[in-house]
Amino acid sequence: MGRLVLVGLGVVAAAVGAVQAARSVSTSEGGWSGLADGLRDFAADVRSGAAEREEELRIALGVDTGTIDEATARDLLENPTAPRRGQHAG
Repeated sequence: MGRLVLVGLGVVAAAVGAVQAARSVSTSEGGWSGLADGLRDFAADVRSGAAEREEELRIALGVDTGTIDEATARDLLENPTAPRRGQHAG
């Protein structure tokens, strides 16, 4: 019974939050189009950051430069958390 009450309170809180967010957006300058523009900008920033981090990882792992042999690369992909030569366990 207690869980049902908590679920009900969660649903009510989510509904109130959604209504408040909708009111806030619709009364603010720009309305829904402003929110859409903000979400597009955010998505572009996330994509840009992900591409930058991927490039950093590729350089760090030597994927593009050929500094890592194929067997080591495969082992990294299959067992990413396994201890490596020169690393301490734990």
